[in-house]
Amino acid sequence: MPREKMSKKRERAIEIEQRMCEHYPAAECALNYDGDPFRLTIAVMLSAQTTDVGVNKVTPALWQRYPTIADLAQANPSDVMEIISTIGLYRTKAPRAIKIAQMIISDYAGDVPRDMNELQKLPGVGRKTANIVLNEGFGIVEGIAVDTHVNRIAHRLKLVPKDDDPLKTEQALLKLYPRDMWKPINHQWVLFGREICTAKRPKCCECFLVDLCPSCTCNTVS
Repeated sequence: MPREKMSKKRERAIEIEQRMCEHYPAAECALNYDGDPFRLTIAVMLSAQTTDVGVNKVTPALWQRYPTIADLAQANPSDVMEIISTIGLYRTKAPRAIKIAQMIISDYAGDVPRDMNELQKLPGVGRKTANIVLNEGFGIVEGIAVDTHVNRIAHRLKLVPKDDDPLKTEQALLKLYPRDMWKPINHQWVLFGREICTAKRPKCCECFLVDLCPSCTCNTVS
């Protein structure tokens, strides 16, 4: 494929997002968090290398046992481990959840910080998690949350250079998309990645982006 000019790539990127909006007009966070930014922070942290479905199965019991930030801050790690034991890395995530609660109380007067840098000071909270918390929890759009789905799709669509670094992927996407398009991308692309552009066997011939994807293997496209 000849090198694509940035102007053409930007046009293609915008067309991709316009189609995403048509197919996923009401895409929203798949994690259940009852509108509480703290519960959202914990849920997104727990979702690392685990499905959202798996996290949604354990959080009801977690919040029943520890309904407030103060309750979780005083929890015994082994008790939290038992509650979340069905998700990946639960032995690491349990003490992180407790430490997040403790730091929010001690450093932020009990309120989840509304700042990218401050959020990333919390244990287990990287830029992806911070982006989701700001975007979903506070309506603050500072970037695009790049998880495994977004990273994979961005590379398959050849919108970003060949590099698996999520931060570099995010920076490349931010240059392509106008700011008013940043907010829905993560939720839409996650759905797209689960339903069509799957990791192992992408359904290229069923894809509504087939004519915009340089990686398409569907032999029905000329």
